[in-house]
Amino acid sequence: MRMLIDDNMALCTDTEVKRLLPLVSEQRRQTALRYKHTFGQWTSLRSWLMLRELGLPDKPWSFNEYGKPYLPDGPYFSISHCKQGIAVAVDDKPIGIDIESFREVSPELIDYAMNEREQDTIRKADNPMIAFTRIWTRKEAYVKFLGTGIANPKHCLDNTRDANLITTTTRNYAYTVCTQS
Repeated sequence: MRMLIDDNMALCTDTEVKRLLPLVSEQRRQTALRYKHTFGQWTSLRSWLMLRELGLPDKPWSFNEYGKPYLPDGPYFSISHCKQGIAVAVDDKPIGIDIESFREVSPELIDYAMNEREQDTIRKADNPMIAFTRIWTRKEAYVKFLGTGIANPKHCLDNTRDANLITTTTRNYAYTVCTQS
């Protein structure tokens, strides 16, 4: 497994978008420019360049029925971004990655997204915001690993025997990588 995190979000500028555009294929340029705001354009371009740094070939992506991008001949890859960073991972086996900023969450979201065990963990945590974010990144990384969306967020981590979850908290974000055991 190869992974990169870029949390130098000060580079998210129109000038940097213009600098990165000639470094990617026409297809990647068109994809990035579909975003209306600098943040979307920059994270699209930067994440693609990070994937290239990890050896992902410059081939057109296919998408499964849930919208997960993939290369038919491999390798597997995953992308995520938040206001504090971009995370990408590449492997020869299925992989999922998620990065999320720490932010306050409503009790309604916790009730909707977390099962009773997870809710109890959040309630008992010294910092519920960090606990919620760590659990949420685990869920997101896992469904990205599976290649599906979250149909039922309360139960999406009930059976992870086929996966290895690695959670790390850094600065003001959390990220999780999910790979095959």
